[in-house]
Amino acid sequence: MKLKSLLAFLMLLSVFSLASVRKDGDPKLKYIDKYSAIAVEEMMRSGIPASITLAQGLLESSAGQSKLAREGNNHFGIKCHNWKGKTMKHDDDRRNECFRVYKTAEESFKDHSDFIRFWDRYKPLFENPVEDYKAWAYGLKKAGYATDPAYPQKLIKLIEDYDLTRFDSIREAIPEQPDAILPEAPLKMEEPVKYEGEFMFSLTRQMFSINGVPFVYSMEGETYSSIARSFKLFEKEILKFNDLSAPQDLLPGTIVYVHAKKKHAAKGLDKFVVDEDGISLRDIAQRYGVKMSSLVKMNSLPSDYVPAEGDVIKMRK
Repeated sequence: MKLKSLLAFLMLLSVFSLASVRKDGDPKLKYIDKYSAIAVEEMMRSGIPASITLAQGLLESSAGQSKLAREGNNHFGIKCHNWKGKTMKHDDDRRNECFRVYKTAEESFKDHSDFIRFWDRYKPLFENPVEDYKAWAYGLKKAGYATDPAYPQKLIKLIEDYDLTRFDSIREAIPEQPDAILPEAPLKMEEPVKYEGEFMFSLTRQMFSINGVPFVYSMEGETYSSIARSFKLFEKEILKFNDLSAPQDLLPGTIVYVHAKKKHAAKGLDKFVVDEDGISLRDIAQRYGVKMSSLVKMNSLPSDYVPAEGDVIKMRK
């Protein structure tokens, strides 16, 4: 963030901090005053509402007073999960569980954003508007962030008691910042493809795109060969576009790219964390419109690589 934009941001923040929730000596209010700027900065970077980040930090760290926060700068109770940094043991759901340790609280906030942004189980959260904090709260519980059945209600109460949504509105108040790293907005799948150059596609079929790459959903009875013919492509071409060496059965509703995929994922999707059994590298490549060969090269993977839970796949250079 440039200095001019940062100063504007801090001026706005000072105004918002004068909210009516002033409670002298309240450790939660002191926590909000101390970390709200970081939460807003992470919202601008990752798309996660600042209200949700602050509420989670308040709850998970007991307003910064928990052992994890005091000794490990871990404000969100994030466990090791293939973590290669410093760790500490702490009793949680079980005794002596492994938790991440950070050099600073800022690192904890950033890792929290990345944890939610890049783990596949949390991707449905980003379909919710930033201002819909209730959907985010219930979505976190549904995705398995916490085992407490009352977790969403606790987040919502903190957000409402301390008017944390005032920080979410800062996103619209800050002037445009060319240097800010913002995630791409979720693609509306009904959006038709805009194709520059000679138009080779069918004029009677709805087109879609992922990562700017045009595709269709297969219909009952179609094959890769029949779709290739309808788009004036060779069968070998469409197989290559979809990372296949030979034709295979095509179930209705399958994504079939009709143009070469990109060498990297869309801006904002720097990595993918494997979070489900049975997913293949090709599945990941198809999901995000990226060439499988590019993923292999970027990640220095062997030709027979099989993703395992917790593996981190680099999606952009």
